[in-house]
Amino acid sequence: MTQERPTAFDHWMLQEMHEQPQSLAATLDQYVDANGLRESAVAPVREWLRGDTELLIAASGSSRHAGLVAQAVIEAESALRVTVEFSSEYGFRDVRAKAQAGAIVISQSGETADTLAALRLADERGLRTLAITNVPTSTMAREADVSMPVAAGRERAVPATKSFTGQLLVLRILSLLATELNEGELDKDLNQLRALPVVVAAQLQGWQSAAKAAAERFRDASSFLFLGRGVHAPIAAEGALKLKESAYIHAEGYPAGELKHGPNALVSESAPLVFVATYDPADASSVTRHEKDLLLMRDMRGQGAGIIAVGNTGDVAVAEMADAFLPVDPVSEPLLPICEVVPLQFLAYYFAIGKGIDVDSPRNLVKAVVVE
Repeated sequence: MTQERPTAFDHWMLQEMHEQPQSLAATLDQYVDANGLRESAVAPVREWLRGDTELLIAASGSSRHAGLVAQAVIEAESALRVTVEFSSEYGFRDVRAKAQAGAIVISQSGETADTLAALRLADERGLRTLAITNVPTSTMAREADVSMPVAAGRERAVPATKSFTGQLLVLRILSLLATELNEGELDKDLNQLRALPVVVAAQLQGWQSAAKAAAERFRDASSFLFLGRGVHAPIAAEGALKLKESAYIHAEGYPAGELKHGPNALVSESAPLVFVATYDPADASSVTRHEKDLLLMRDMRGQGAGIIAVGNTGDVAVAEMADAFLPVDPVSEPLLPICEVVPLQFLAYYFAIGKGIDVDSPRNLVKAVVVE
């Protein structure tokens, strides 16, 4: 159990959510400076990616959700094919990897037993390996061919918050390295990355207040379905995981288009929906997904479903169909997951403390699963 408490916040989880602007800035500083990408940090990664035609990502829990976000972004922006495996399943599958393949393992601690086993098996199978961890001296970081550390700092609460957004940031940098960009395009993306810590910091208090109100509005709900499309589907799954592990409330994450293929049977007054309905107005595919979200929300509202929605600030159409609205200032599609997951972290936190749960040390869970 976590014994000591932070001085400025009621729980470590709350403090660590508020530390995300600083942890994002520290992580960003490792890879980007005022002139562009830091060659000393990214040159080994660029060389590691050279000649790849496909990537394998092995991870568990929140780290796997980060990998799924990376899969969506990398496949949308490059010619690389990406497969995401549960670390615990990788060793039981007869995976025939091509010679031009790289294996990425993602772990907060860098010691997760099944992910470490996946790293070692990938090495045995002849895959070049890259580790993304929050501990640069961890076993995975030492054993992988290349390491891309997250600089989130120590995370005391069991639920991953700042380490998760740090993983997403590192994976975004990886996706930029995997994509051939002209100088103007890269400068635009790097400027968006540089602005991200300030963008997140400016919204923290608003997200916290909106999430607290949403948790109060739905305090009697016994189950939730989290929905998202494209790059937002893994964030829906992450929101559901946070609610399960923090507040002991049953929740599942689904691609929004799958709702009517069975899960809709569960929707009721006691089982509301959480829509991750943000979008990038400059991205045609993102706009199309958003239009489909609006149609589905309208159907669900007509069905009588309770709705919590994470949507763009000023998106009146989404806000009007939601019982509780968590606004996110628009950023580019690849960066939206980093922003939109934070209000979902606050949501899980307030559901948990509303039930009197020690959110820093949820029952039956440990920070790093070092024994399978």
